[in-house]
Amino acid sequence: QVQLVESGGGLVQPGGSLRLSCAASGFTFRIYTMSWYRQAPGKERELVASITNTGGTLNYADSVKGRFTISRDNAKNTVYLQMNSLKPEDTAVYYCNCMSARLSKYWGQGTQVTVSS
Repeated sequence: QVQLVESGGGLVQPGGSLRLSCAASGFTFRIYTMSWYRQAPGKERELVASITNTGGTLNYADSVKGRFTISRDNAKNTVYLQMNSLKPEDTAVYYCNCMSARLSKYWGQGTQVTVSS
């Protein structure tokens, strides 16, 4: 079955960094575009970044451009999100997702990121 397991979240001070990981299984990871979403309390889930199957095209939300970097390791079936210069407004639960009509319904448990002094 499809599984997405996010990890790497935590509490960090403003200006700090975190690296999130998402381990995927149950599908052919290397052929799909993958993405990171986040959901803050009381807000809708929003797309943060995406990466095509070979890593050739990266897209970012305007709010994270220049601070976040998405990457992937197809040998490890893992997608990453390097987050630098974190701000309190980055506080949210972060999820990875497969950008496929068939697989996009699957979500992991997410990983909590809290940016606070």
